[in-house]
Amino acid sequence: MKIMISACLAGVNCKYNGGSNRNERVIGLCAGHQVIAVCPEQMGGLPTPRVPAEIRNGTAVNAEGISVDEAFRRGAEACLQIALRERPDLIILQSRSPSCGVKQRYDGTFSGTLVDGSGITAALLIRHGFRVVDAGDI
Repeated sequence: MKIMISACLAGVNCKYNGGSNRNERVIGLCAGHQVIAVCPEQMGGLPTPRVPAEIRNGTAVNAEGISVDEAFRRGAEACLQIALRERPDLIILQSRSPSCGVKQRYDGTFSGTLVDGSGITAALLIRHGFRVVDAGDI
């Protein structure tokens, strides 16, 4: 089985703050399978570490008020191209991320408030029919 995952879940230090979201449950589930690790934000050209971003009115904006939407969408498209080529059986993405959140994401106010809805990459992969699961559900 092929599983695509957010790279931060595998322990890659690609989060906005330079850390990871290493998830032992996800790592355990992936054992014995082909794993494709992706970080849409890095793939879109953003550095690590970077100013945190959230989705505001459909646009990715960082905490300094600067639009990073183009980089987010470029990274999402790069992930989609990998998924179309590799055809993963399952995609597991980081919860609440403006890129990878599957069920919820932060509301764009940088207040810690969650709203229902997917991040930019998750939404694109779901629209293309991939089986996408939130890491919190593993």
